[in-house]
Amino acid sequence: MSRFYIPFVLMLLLGWNDGFGQDPQFSQFYSNPLYLAPSFAGATGGSRICANYRNQWIDLPSSFVTYSFSYDHYFAPFNSGIGFLAFNDVAGAGQLGTFSVGIQYSYNIVIKRTINVRPGLHFSYRETGLDFNKLDFIDEVMHTDPDPGTTYPSSLEMKTRDVDLGLSALIYSKRIWAGSTVDHLLKPNVSQYADKEQVPIRVSVYGGVELVRRGRLLKPVDETMTLAFLFKSQAHYNQLDLGVYWHKNPLVLGLWYRGIPPFNSQRGDAFVILVGLKTKHFNVGVSYDLTISNLIAHAKGSVEISASYKFLIPRRKKKGAVPCPEF
Repeated sequence: MSRFYIPFVLMLLLGWNDGFGQDPQFSQFYSNPLYLAPSFAGATGGSRICANYRNQWIDLPSSFVTYSFSYDHYFAPFNSGIGFLAFNDVAGAGQLGTFSVGIQYSYNIVIKRTINVRPGLHFSYRETGLDFNKLDFIDEVMHTDPDPGTTYPSSLEMKTRDVDLGLSALIYSKRIWAGSTVDHLLKPNVSQYADKEQVPIRVSVYGGVELVRRGRLLKPVDETMTLAFLFKSQAHYNQLDLGVYWHKNPLVLGLWYRGIPPFNSQRGDAFVILVGLKTKHFNVGVSYDLTISNLIAHAKGSVEISASYKFLIPRRKKKGAVPCPEF
């Protein structure tokens, strides 16, 4: 093995390990409700499947790609929701990323006839690693005719495995909701070498209100506007997002300002534009992040696609259903 290997790998791991300290984010976070909070497990009052894809900074040679899949169901006799969440986040040509799979539980508590509180719990297993097979090393470039039996670093694959825990609480009525999530309570280890590097605790606070247009007599209301916010804090990073949704069956339009100053920068992080279709059982949305931060000269935007399908929805009032947006 060449003398270039050891210093290069140390520099690589020391520099990239900080990247494991921040969680991937979704612009359509309400279309990935179990990733936002385990309290949303069973939030439709029936069963739901969600799939999400995000390609961040699509014009870069090696972008950041995140996939997510979830399933949840509400058990009305027990006032309980059960959820399953899996996501895979991959960064750059070296496949630097995290795979996580977990189970969630929520319990719906009726405070008054129109006010509900829903605590939630998320227990997960995660793998963090780097695939050296995806990298080109100086050994391989300089040695065009290597000696037989020589082992190069690209044959390595490094992974760290650990478990994690998250808790949440959600309070909601027919048109208003607010909640908070605390993730990484076990501070899972993500280090790729001898020292221990932990994922810092992430705190999220979110909420909103649905405004309904006054309908005509004997005609159901088919047009709404929703105002919402999301605040996140992890290590020394803080981010505040504000957004608005307009829904006129079946069309949904959304606009978000992510990273309200002064938390991120003087201008913020991005404007998020959303177009979606929402039906009784199926939702699909496409969003584009228009970068406005200091990265605008190098990373012009990100694309995200979401899809969800609801089934086994009760015909009567959906007990346990939360009124927040689904994009």
